[in-house]
Amino acid sequence: MVVLPDIKQRGGGLGSDAESRLDEGQGLARAIGIEVVDAFILPIRAVRPATLFGEGQVDRIAVACNMADAELVIVDGSLSAIQQRNLEEKLKRKVIDRTGLILEIFGERAATAEGRLQVELAHLDYQAGRLVRSWTHLERQRGGFGFLGGPGETQIEADRRQIRGRMARLRKELEQVRRTRGLHRERRQRAPWPVIALVGYTNAGKSTLFNRLTGADVMAEDLLFATLDPTMRAIRLPGVEKAILSDTVGFISDLPTQLIAAFRATLEEVTAADVIVHVRDVSNPATADQKAEVEQILADLEVFGEGGSKIPIIEAWNKWDLLSEDEQAMRGDLISAQIAEVPVVPISALTGAGVNALLERLGQMLTGGAHTLEFTVPLSDGQRHAWLHAHGDILDETQVEAENGEPAMRITVRLTQRELGRFTAL
Repeated sequence: MVVLPDIKQRGGGLGSDAESRLDEGQGLARAIGIEVVDAFILPIRAVRPATLFGEGQVDRIAVACNMADAELVIVDGSLSAIQQRNLEEKLKRKVIDRTGLILEIFGERAATAEGRLQVELAHLDYQAGRLVRSWTHLERQRGGFGFLGGPGETQIEADRRQIRGRMARLRKELEQVRRTRGLHRERRQRAPWPVIALVGYTNAGKSTLFNRLTGADVMAEDLLFATLDPTMRAIRLPGVEKAILSDTVGFISDLPTQLIAAFRATLEEVTAADVIVHVRDVSNPATADQKAEVEQILADLEVFGEGGSKIPIIEAWNKWDLLSEDEQAMRGDLISAQIAEVPVVPISALTGAGVNALLERLGQMLTGGAHTLEFTVPLSDGQRHAWLHAHGDILDETQVEAENGEPAMRITVRLTQRELGRFTAL
């Protein structure tokens, strides 16, 4: 049973987005194999500290659960530990909130050692605030005689201490992962290849596009959070011999803060990119809200500054083939109107339509700042010769004599500022 609380206090509320948010909640449940037997929206005019919902609404949920024989109630919002416990007592069923559900999905999908570490840390952070005093009869006596004994350490305190200890160990391991990732990023920056990061709302089609561009077999299904661990592959672009394409975890509204903190090492791959491709599902009615959520998380990662994005961004409007001809014409006018601000390319990652145009645009973005330069390179310096041929656009080569009398080549080549920096560092 999926229940969406629509809190209307102080003029708030989900408004027209309520139905799409309810569909998303059901999608999250189905993502880990939960069968959704019923789903509905409950408007809340005054939040009850004990149960979130009013008494009549709790009774309605209980009746709906009995009629549909539901074993689990998913509240697509945030519940405090007390609200969760009280609802379980009244409904006589397991109750989880949106954060708990997303953590369950991540726990099931984490495939690598790093992913499992991140998910476990997020789980423990979530559970630490939800230990309820249920074991007061298990108080442990600690030393002393007579009045000096005291009740000692309660079970809940022991549990919290164990959780804090485990979280400290996980943070140390993740810090090591973060340092390792940093070293890998430094190595890639020293290498001559630009990095392109795919970002977007979950289920926008990032992994399908990644597979289309690289020929990889990354899991790409019609599921929320099909991909958790970042994957990188080499691709070729017009004018760029080799680039690194990175697929990242999908974003979602109200992404738990515990997950953002735990997955920061993974998300930081985006901050090291040369270009960000924001993959959007334009067939989704909530595509504008999804864009706002993605940009908010990018802002949290400090990709956006006061003057806008620090990294060039291009939007890939995916699932274009699912739009009607009228919708395509209308959105085509929008693309023409905003193309000067953010480049937009309509594509279908599933059929491949528009993908070549996207590659062309990426090649232009990566080589757009190229300048024509001239170098005199000794013939004996094979490394620099090979590098210029591999990463620059050679315009002319003439054999000359160097200042020291050695035979050399005068090479006229087009290089970007970044490539020039890498060449001079050789």
